[in-house]
Amino acid sequence: MINRSPSTISRELRRNRDACGGYSARVAQQQMQARRQVCRPKQKLLPGSERFELVAHMLRERLSPEQIAGKLRSMNIPSLRDAYVCRETIYNAIYALPVGELRKELIICLRQSKTMRRPRSGGVDRRGQIPEMVSIHVRPPEIEDRLMPGHWEGDLIKGKANASSVGTLVERTSGYLMLVKMNDATATSAMEGFSAALNGMPLAMRKSMTYDQGREMARHAEITQQTGVAIYFCDPHSPWQRGSNENINGLIRQYLPKGTDLSVHSQEELDAIALQLNMRPRKRFDFKCPIEVMDEVMQEAMAMRHDAPASIQ
Repeated sequence: MINRSPSTISRELRRNRDACGGYSARVAQQQMQARRQVCRPKQKLLPGSERFELVAHMLRERLSPEQIAGKLRSMNIPSLRDAYVCRETIYNAIYALPVGELRKELIICLRQSKTMRRPRSGGVDRRGQIPEMVSIHVRPPEIEDRLMPGHWEGDLIKGKANASSVGTLVERTSGYLMLVKMNDATATSAMEGFSAALNGMPLAMRKSMTYDQGREMARHAEITQQTGVAIYFCDPHSPWQRGSNENINGLIRQYLPKGTDLSVHSQEELDAIALQLNMRPRKRFDFKCPIEVMDEVMQEAMAMRHDAPASIQ
């Protein structure tokens, strides 16, 4: 008559009996709603909560949601039973905020600063089309610990409408930065620009470069041929595999804002910007600056090769 199996009816009566052992549809409905409320996932980043304020503070410090998620994973915060939230939770919390100053402020803190977020499943991933890529997973382990000099991380900062670009190279041991002027964002410009910059360094400082799977590296084999630098490619959507480069890019954008024409900057202007950033003291080096550390590691590297000492200053 109610078109339900006996086992379903028996389970309903068993689960929703009242205190006297009887059954009431009204009580059963209330119990069902209470159970559903308990099992519903709790929002981890409620505006005004301590966890939300911590994430907002890190965003204002120009950390990306990816970096914040990694940082929270390693933090021990007694007042928060579970401080960790993933990258997507952070993005969702920001874009779920009501229209207003807080939402606008936090979106501006994001690297892309877009008022709408593209769904993760949207679009076609055109990466992975670079011929003869060598994966970061076969990169020699001594590169990972940052003790051996001469290993670089590369990237391309693009200007308005992706029509102009500046290459970035960061030496992993010292954090030393080079900015490379390029005519555009093509593979030819990347090959010519990165090759010239790397060849300006002593041979002992030209060992490897780690890069993402951007199409501008389609001619990576020619860079290796011209410089002797082995090139390793990160996994897609894995910026933490080039942590040094990702961290410095936010600082570079203070000098080269998004949406501007980067072709107006000469190589001399880019060198001056790089010098300012290389003169910034770093806590990682006991507040030495990258240019000092780079000079030290170059001296050591050249001594190991029994070459004459060199200086970048």
